[in-house]
Amino acid sequence: MPETQVKVTIESLTHDGRGVAHVEGKVVFIDAALPGETVEFVYTDNRRDYAEGRVVRLLSRSPRRVDAKCPHYSVCGGCSFQHVDSSEQIKIKEGLLVDQFKHLAKVTLPEIWPALDGPHWGYRSKARMGVKYVAKKGRVLVGFRERRQPYLADIESCKVMHPLVGDKLMDLSAMLGGLSIRDKIPQIEVAIGDNECVLAVRVLEPPSAEDKERLRGYAHQHGISLCLQSKGPDTIVPLDGEPEVLPTYALPEHDIVFRFRPAMFTQVNYAINRQMVNRVIETLALNENDTVLDLFCGLGNFTLPMARYAGRVVGVEGDLPLIRHAQDNARLNGLDNVEFHAADLSKSISDLPWAARRYDKILLDPSRAGAAEVLRHFNRWRPEQIVYVSCNPSTLARDTGILVNELGYKLVKAGVMNMFPQTAHVESIALFERR
Repeated sequence: MPETQVKVTIESLTHDGRGVAHVEGKVVFIDAALPGETVEFVYTDNRRDYAEGRVVRLLSRSPRRVDAKCPHYSVCGGCSFQHVDSSEQIKIKEGLLVDQFKHLAKVTLPEIWPALDGPHWGYRSKARMGVKYVAKKGRVLVGFRERRQPYLADIESCKVMHPLVGDKLMDLSAMLGGLSIRDKIPQIEVAIGDNECVLAVRVLEPPSAEDKERLRGYAHQHGISLCLQSKGPDTIVPLDGEPEVLPTYALPEHDIVFRFRPAMFTQVNYAINRQMVNRVIETLALNENDTVLDLFCGLGNFTLPMARYAGRVVGVEGDLPLIRHAQDNARLNGLDNVEFHAADLSKSISDLPWAARRYDKILLDPSRAGAAEVLRHFNRWRPEQIVYVSCNPSTLARDTGILVNELGYKLVKAGVMNMFPQTAHVESIALFERR
């Protein structure tokens, strides 16, 4: 029975880039549709309060629409904005940020920072790719899940991944398909540094000696390091007899180099990360009299470059292995005016010695959950300036409401950073000053 096609005009966009329309009073979210377009769509899900759909025919085309560069765009869920002009993607994200401040924080954004922009393709240096052997297809699939589906997409390349991996998915698939444990590999951790590429292959059963030689041959042929991961991230080890390779990335403007292990969090887009760090350093105008607190500091991505200019910097992070690695990176860079502490910032920190000190300036870079709990301690610290780096505009807006409406700060300016081009993901940065 053929699917029923419905004609609608798209009214607006959701935060994740879907077109919004109404059919008989019910809201419908439609993939790859842009405001102002008239489309025919079919339902992919129909619930009591809302429905979802996909475009089957464009009846009118938005001037903001472009043809997707990737042949797998209609299937793969890794991207959601390839049908939108690159400059328009940034405008949409800026509009979303302003709207979140207005509606969630009840704050008007006084000034929009110029967006940080960089390469729109081949930028992604970190990823966790799914792997699955599909007997009916006769090959191992490597990549990302289908759009709004639990299945791995059948793709041959990825345009947003670094070419070292994105252009070689079929080679990787063929190599994995020749292993005796090809159906016992669920994922690969991709970690590419400025000069190194490490792939950590998750294995549910130990590979045979022949498997290891096949893996080794692939690694040598492509000039990469191939590791095995038997359980959690701490079990990632090189193949027998191969050296351990720790990828590195640099912040050359601040004479900082980071080493990291494959499963550790780093920003996926090095070009934007460098610009982001530069913006933080420029904005805080640090000097030797400043004591700075870096919350959710991770590897020290901001902590270490700030320590080049401030009197002292204190980094706090909940992940103890990350903290230990941050300490190693501080030593690697010859910094002795920085200290790191492991603490769960979603819980009370009142009794911790570092929390009892005064800080002139604070940087936050939390996860998508935001920083609402730790903001309750800002009345004690009363920093002059706060820079908030966010990967979720909704929790940034919520926390802005706390800072502005409860803690006596003013929002000075904010802007987006195009960390994830071709996706609806919004990375942003905001500056607050004490009133």
